[in-house]
Amino acid sequence: MTPDFVVGFAKNAIELTLLLSLPMLGVGLIVGVIVSIIQAATQIQEMTLSFIPKILAIFLALLFSFPWLMDKMLEFTRHLFESIPHIIG
Repeated sequence: MTPDFVVGFAKNAIELTLLLSLPMLGVGLIVGVIVSIIQAATQIQEMTLSFIPKILAIFLALLFSFPWLMDKMLEFTRHLFESIPHIIG
């Protein structure tokens, strides 16, 4: 196992982690901004008004993107298992 392989594997793992978290983080950001604008316009500063919509939106984003997430994780794992003989040899 060479240092180049370890660096490449770590790079691929970090890229996959960022790619998989992107839908939930994006939805949470968008919903958070919308709720903040509504709170600023109505001057209602209740913490649960920003927390509950974001949790629900992130849950829905996870629910809808789950097949894609699993496909990406299985593809990465399959590639890792298939490359074991090349790593050892």
